[in-house]
Amino acid sequence: MQLNDKVIIVTGAGHGIGRALCQRFVQDQPRGLIVADLDAAAAESVAQEVSGVAISGDVCDESHIQRLVAEAEDRWGSVDLFCSNAGATIKGGVNTPDADWQRMWELHVLSNVYAARAALPGMLARGQGYFLQTSSAAGLLTEIGSAAYSVTKHATVAFAEWLSVNYRRSGIRVSCLCPSGVQTDMLNLSDPVHQFLQSHALSASEVAECVVRGIDREEFLILPHPEVGDFFAFKPLDYDRWLHQFSRIKEKLDRPRRAA
Repeated sequence: MQLNDKVIIVTGAGHGIGRALCQRFVQDQPRGLIVADLDAAAAESVAQEVSGVAISGDVCDESHIQRLVAEAEDRWGSVDLFCSNAGATIKGGVNTPDADWQRMWELHVLSNVYAARAALPGMLARGQGYFLQTSSAAGLLTEIGSAAYSVTKHATVAFAEWLSVNYRRSGIRVSCLCPSGVQTDMLNLSDPVHQFLQSHALSASEVAECVVRGIDREEFLILPHPEVGDFFAFKPLDYDRWLHQFSRIKEKLDRPRRAA
């Protein structure tokens, strides 16, 4: 899909990858761009930079997603590309509190469901539309330091797959963005896992450029880090060995903390 003259919504657009997406999209001269973020000031700042419309709110609230779509349709008549990019990370394993599990589920899965509910009717009526859903390398592999993040990012990929299978014949296209380390505020360099990711991290603008290329080619998996694709391809070939390799990585990352 070409982005010129298209109407685009980006959630989580005030910082990081979302901000970089808006900055890159505007180069292709879309007809309309909604910059959505929980942080109202950040959304407004990015919107001014890209001549977009800032709307603040929580993507875990379905009425907020409905408002984004209604605003786009009222202003420009359609939503051509809905980028579900809002996300967060949290450390912890099986003892992660239920409230944190629920927040990750709402943020990484239900928000994508809400976007599809709101935008699909108009897209289907026109016979075309596009969803970009930001998952993570963790959604294809795993996140050693966070069970809740890993599980819900896997679910992001699963829902994107389901959308693609069910609506492809109706003109709907879906891409799932699965980067590894990205130089944003989500990288906490006090965390050994994030220190490992930092060693090959890309800038948010590099990721945004990969997204534009992926959307142009209508690729389902957009992988800014090619090694993620290599690890993912190896996974079904020898699942037990793959699990063993990742357990060794965890062991190596744990060593400095144990020594301390």
